[in-house]
Amino acid sequence: MRLDQVLAKLLPEFSRSRLARWVRSGRATVDGRAALPRQKVRGGEVIELAPLPEGTEVAHRPEDIPLDVVFEDATLLVVNKPAGLVVHPGSGNWQGTLLNALLRHAPELTGVPRAGIVHRLDKDTSGLLVVAKTLPAQTSLVRQLQARTVKREYLAVANGRVARDGRIEAPIGRHPVRRTKMAVVARGRPAVTHYQVLERHAGASVLRCRLETGRTHQIRVHLTSLGHPLIGDSTYGRRGAIPFPRQALHAERLELIHPGTGKAMSWQVDPPADMKQLISALRRESARAKRSSPITHHLSRR
Repeated sequence: MRLDQVLAKLLPEFSRSRLARWVRSGRATVDGRAALPRQKVRGGEVIELAPLPEGTEVAHRPEDIPLDVVFEDATLLVVNKPAGLVVHPGSGNWQGTLLNALLRHAPELTGVPRAGIVHRLDKDTSGLLVVAKTLPAQTSLVRQLQARTVKREYLAVANGRVARDGRIEAPIGRHPVRRTKMAVVARGRPAVTHYQVLERHAGASVLRCRLETGRTHQIRVHLTSLGHPLIGDSTYGRRGAIPFPRQALHAERLELIHPGTGKAMSWQVDPPADMKQLISALRRESARAKRSSPITHHLSRR
């Protein structure tokens, strides 16, 4: 019989595809020699198999991943998350996450659920994220989030010219057809986003968004419902004239009550280089457009 068929009979608790994957990864030997899934065995051989750890087994292992720590004491840890870093382990991202980095930086977080993480940022969103280092601190932060007293402000660059400041109150839930997306749906959870227009350019607007609630993809979904998806958002936006490798969103400011001292604390971090460059490019393009307007040419001829 083929080796993968034999293993499926000997180890029925594992799927055949998983067993074959382990063999292809060099985790199996037959009589001490490296094996292949389709090789034949006749009986009497000694088969040794060293299973690969599954994602859930490695998800909470400490990893040496650099952290940009903005604030830390015995109770709280505030980090500036770079774009591209996943916060929680999950399907397709069992390792290399912020959680793994936190467990290496502060081993005591092994005793706190989810390594003290109480709110998330999307993988490609940069900026401030708070972590509780103790169980009482985690309880306090969760209650503050539920009471909507944690202030979170984001810098965003959206497609098009947003006409005015505003408030979006629209429930968010799972998209009825594309289940990997969120959408404004009647039976969704309540969600409120406030936005302020900081700059208007020919094809984009720079906004400051403040979350009143914290739903999955909230700013991205709400701005899309307004007709102004974020620049670079491949999930909710579209390919536009302004290229950007990720959604242009940065968690700029965070304010909360310190669980230990009871005092209000706030932090603010500048956007990363790619967003600064994007905004600078928009400003330069607007300046060029003004200089080359018909009125400007007419005045220069005179």
